[in-house]
Amino acid sequence: MSTATQSFETTPAPMARVNGIALHAAGEALAPTELRQRACTELLRQRAQEAGLLAAGDLPDADGVISDAATQAIEQLLEQELDVPEPSEEAGRRYHASHPELNSQGERVHVRHILFAVTPGVNAMRLAQRAERVLLDVRCADDAGASFAVAAREWSNCPSSAEGGDLGWLTRADCAPEFARELFGTAEIGVLSRLVRTRFGLHVVDVQAREAGRAVAFDDVRTAVAQQLRQQSWSNALRQYLQLLAGAAELEGVAMDAAATPLVQ
Repeated sequence: MSTATQSFETTPAPMARVNGIALHAAGEALAPTELRQRACTELLRQRAQEAGLLAAGDLPDADGVISDAATQAIEQLLEQELDVPEPSEEAGRRYHASHPELNSQGERVHVRHILFAVTPGVNAMRLAQRAERVLLDVRCADDAGASFAVAAREWSNCPSSAEGGDLGWLTRADCAPEFARELFGTAEIGVLSRLVRTRFGLHVVDVQAREAGRAVAFDDVRTAVAQQLRQQSWSNALRQYLQLLAGAAELEGVAMDAAATPLVQ
């Protein structure tokens, strides 16, 4: 009696191309983000060749790396073809008014926290339930904050747990943006009634003290605001330009937003 054997063959990664130009070596598998980035670069490189800014024989290597000449040609192409309007003063004042970090300088908060870190394999629902229970416990405790320190030592995944969760005095620049949005620009003191969600996980936060910042007039940050608005306009213009190039290109094995007309919103 013979034993049948089975052979298993791995399926090679499909080849991704832009107008017939490969974006990676045969059999190489790239993450979607990197693949789209290579496709964007290739669309711009080919457009630079069409515009006569780059020699026809200047091709990327198998790793998607382009030459210095191609980089310079793409920069010249974008300078010629992207329409980036100068921001108006009205737009600048609106931006200033809607961004608290531009309205004051020197604002500080003294904070404690208990971090429930999101790590690979963790059950996010159970983690959130545990964090909510701890939040409720420390908010209801009437012991001058002693329970918060005990809970931080027991539960927090931050080195500050050894200090009862104390992070000391923080400015906006000391915090992840999503953490800063929850802490600054308000008058809240004490344990916040909500969990604060950041890239690191779930935080039970206790604001122990605040120091108000100095008000900053629009004229004092006019240049910085204008630069930020120009960058936003440039990014939007580049996104729309790439959508147009993708709409006119033959794409294989890569998903990109595409548009058939310049009226892209």
